[in-house]
Amino acid sequence: MKAEDLRAIQAPLKQLYRDQPEAALIPARAEGSLDPNDIAIVVDSWHSKVTAGLHKAGGGSGELACSADMLLEAVVGCAGVTLRAVATAMGVTIRGGKVIAEGIWDARGTLAIDRNAPVGLTEVTLRFDVDCDADAAKLERMIQTTERYCVVLQTIKNPPKISVAIG
Repeated sequence: MKAEDLRAIQAPLKQLYRDQPEAALIPARAEGSLDPNDIAIVVDSWHSKVTAGLHKAGGGSGELACSADMLLEAVVGCAGVTLRAVATAMGVTIRGGKVIAEGIWDARGTLAIDRNAPVGLTEVTLRFDVDCDADAAKLERMIQTTERYCVVLQTIKNPPKISVAIG
C-alpha cells in the first residue's frame, strides 16, 4: 500500500471522528470459557481459540499458553501494524524485520511466596529490527511515532481505569 492509498482510506474516517467524536470510541472485547477439568481458560481469539494455563514457573506443564506471553504478543501485533502504517504514511519501504517484546515477572509474587514481590510484568522491552530504506534519523522518528500511536503499548504505559465485576 502506498501513502496516498492509506490517506484515501483514512480520510473519511478522520473526518467522521472530527465531526462526531463519539463515533471514535471503539469498543474492544475479549472472552474466554473456564475449563472445568484443568486450571485453564479457553480464550476466543481472532481466528481460533487459545487455551491459557499455568506457566511452568507456577506449576503448569508448559503445554498451554502463558497469559504474560499473550500480552506481549498483543504488544508485538499492535506495534508491528502501527509501524507499518507509520512507514507507509512516511513513504518508507520496509523490506522485512521483526518486532520483539520481552518481559520479566517474579513467580514469588504470583505464588504468594513473598508479599513484597511484585505480581505481574515489571520490565518490558520492545525492540524493532527493521530492514528498510530509511536513514537512522527517519527510522528513529518512525519508531517514536509508532510508540506514540500504538494502542496496546500506550495502554500498558498509561494503564486505564479498570473495574472488576461479578456476573
